[in-house]
Amino acid sequence: MIKNSCLIAAVALLHASHAGAAPQTLTEWPRLRSAIAADAALEAKVAGIVAGMTLAQKIGQMTQPEIKAITPDQVREFYIGSVLNGGGSWPNGNKYATPAHWVALADRFYDASMSTDMKVKVPVIWGIDAMHGNSNVYGATLFPHNIGLGAAHNKKLALQMGEAVGKAVRATGINWVFAPTLAVTRDDRWGRTYESFSEDPALVNSYAAEYVRGMQGKFRDDANVVATAKHFMGDGGTDQGKDQGITKATPAQMMNIHGAGYYSALQAGAQTVMASFNSWDDVSSGKDYGKVHGSRELLTDILKTKMGFDGLVVSDWDGIGQVKGCRNDSCAQAINAGIDLVMVPNDWKAFIANTIKQVEAGEIPMARIDDAVTRILRVKLRAGLFGQKPSAGKYAGKPEALQARALARQMVRESLVLLKNDRGTLPLARGKKILVVGKSADDLSLQTGGWSLTWQGTDNKNSDFPNGETILAGIKDAAGAANVTYSATGEGVDVAAFDTVVAVIGETPYAEFGGDIGPSGTLRHSGRHPEDLAVLKAVAGKGKPVVTVLVSGRALYTNDLMNLSDSFVAAWLPGSEGKGVADVLFKGAHGFKGKLSFSWPKSICQATVNVGDADYAPLFKTGYGLTYASKQKVGQLDATYADGGCGVTNLYPVFNQSDRATWPLYVVVGDKRSALGADLNNAFTQPGVKIETSQVNTQQDAKNVTWSGPARLEAHGARAVALPAFASKDGALQFDTIVNSAPAGKVLVSMNGAALDLTTVFKGLVGKAKQTVRIPLACFTAKGADLAKVETPFAVASDAAFSAAFANIEVAGGAALEKDALKCADLK
Repeated sequence: MIKNSCLIAAVALLHASHAGAAPQTLTEWPRLRSAIAADAALEAKVAGIVAGMTLAQKIGQMTQPEIKAITPDQVREFYIGSVLNGGGSWPNGNKYATPAHWVALADRFYDASMSTDMKVKVPVIWGIDAMHGNSNVYGATLFPHNIGLGAAHNKKLALQMGEAVGKAVRATGINWVFAPTLAVTRDDRWGRTYESFSEDPALVNSYAAEYVRGMQGKFRDDANVVATAKHFMGDGGTDQGKDQGITKATPAQMMNIHGAGYYSALQAGAQTVMASFNSWDDVSSGKDYGKVHGSRELLTDILKTKMGFDGLVVSDWDGIGQVKGCRNDSCAQAINAGIDLVMVPNDWKAFIANTIKQVEAGEIPMARIDDAVTRILRVKLRAGLFGQKPSAGKYAGKPEALQARALARQMVRESLVLLKNDRGTLPLARGKKILVVGKSADDLSLQTGGWSLTWQGTDNKNSDFPNGETILAGIKDAAGAANVTYSATGEGVDVAAFDTVVAVIGETPYAEFGGDIGPSGTLRHSGRHPEDLAVLKAVAGKGKPVVTVLVSGRALYTNDLMNLSDSFVAAWLPGSEGKGVADVLFKGAHGFKGKLSFSWPKSICQATVNVGDADYAPLFKTGYGLTYASKQKVGQLDATYADGGCGVTNLYPVFNQSDRATWPLYVVVGDKRSALGADLNNAFTQPGVKIETSQVNTQQDAKNVTWSGPARLEAHGARAVALPAFASKDGALQFDTIVNSAPAGKVLVSMNGAALDLTTVFKGLVGKAKQTVRIPLACFTAKGADLAKVETPFAVASDAAFSAAFANIEVAGGAALEKDALKCADLK
């Protein structure tokens, strides 16, 4: 039964919020009715299958390995219920795999699941992060990311996109998508902000249902796939926007803000929910729920019992390992809390063995196992997976099913937001001479952003998007190629020879972790991308109007850039159809429709400005967006800002999840220095050393270095910089490490050439879990390091065999006073 008072309150809340009226507030979690109703005959069938299963078969059904870590034959042997591929994972490791390659592997996994000795053969289900299109697959249409879709304020587009994504995924033989993301972002420093439709919970609520309906429907069409409402819950509300951090919120805030998308998604029939990495700390009562993956209150009491969700709950990538007292391969608490299907990408064999032992020992009740398997089978039966070989689908293996270019181009057009047009420079006339500048104009990797072929969206080039069009291509098509000149930097170009300058600038690709702006950073775009400020300075003030198009995954402080621009457009991350941008910039059938779904900051630290806040005072409010008929002028903005970060200001990043660019990593062998590069997927090998991406704290946050001879890993900048003032007194260079094998020779850690012998330190860390090493800066200055002229803030060198992973490298003020800080006297 629907609890009418709760449901009515929820609807009233969301409509009032969306209309700008004073919102009503939910005081209890609403009971929801799914569009996919319970079926007695199906339930009887599920019960019969579960009754005939062994414990090993049940645990196998609850296990989800990554395709790189399991073979089809192992799926058969261990009764595996599900597989997944992470971002940047493809059949046979082939980035350019065709739909036929994907379907062939899907068939092999399916055939394996149908070859077990189970009484009733249960088909495997394959899950994929198809974030904005079938985004792991070469040649697929990539739509604007969710932030752009939200700016369109057109929920019909969400429905159509969901339909197109489902069709494209079925073209690869896959039947489960880890989308939509229903986060309500509260701090724009979060690196996944672009995965959120809006900071407004009402808008997220309105989009969630349509996206699920489009993608999943009621499984009556061969294009439907299983949808996932994620990440339950509070992922968009973490303190300081730190991914997988702590969400400090009251129950009312969780219900009325972070829960909003789930109400409509679950009512629309979403069959799976993914647990979130974050913790929940109820600041009103002082109750700390801990990691969501281990919270029975959230996953069972709220989601399954109060809200009535009868589908399956899947964990996130090694998410169980973050629960206190658990490991990646063992966590009875997470299963008891309500996780039904456990994503254990690599440690799945040990997980199966450990979980069987935990059930046999009574740590996990058999009733909980049976409930989990019942939910898994229920979803598989509802989705029609039994008797449905992947290659039998009508879209399977068909490249044309990956394409929805007209829809994507329309979405780009409707998502663009005109922030400034003071001199009426836009729309542009066709046939005029146009100078296009900026790194983002002719780069599909920057245009598509994260979750595009690779996880972080890095290590891609234009040829990796054979069906894509850059913004530059669109401008040439609209203005005539002969009328357009492109210069990435704008340097040395006679601006007077052109009628208009179009600058296309923006962020470089990132996904979770890599996109976080840490507390030592700000929302000031020019601080992270000074090349964009430089290109505008090169063309502005030369007597010709400047139109700036910003490609970004969030709203940013851009006052300095706007002051150099006559017109300014927020294009978000438009995806593979860059011509949609030009459709609106030039005179013709299309004008600006987009309105902000995120507040635009007026200061560098206004990261938590959200509609409904008591002190709400952004530069541009949600709903703001000019049209060609608008007369509003922005004028000159205050572009002054204070030095320092926007939170903890005693940390200076060298290499960590929120700053991989300021200090690039290099490998030095002999006299040769080689850039490590941004590719997270491939190993880097030089004589004497091999470097691979690994995990110390979180997914792919570390570099694992294996020495076999003399070599050095170092963070090196293009010019010398002065470390912050806090680094000069009691500061320390610190890093997290896992030491795999002891040094066979000498290991030196250095700053600006001042080297310290840490051989004994590393020998003492062999075989231990993650450790933080803190080296007082005074130890380096005593050896001659000048903290006012730093070119190499960190380097580690070994002259013989040694293996260790390094992450979270930073300079920390006051860290030399920590009890575990090393003593200079012990470092020769």
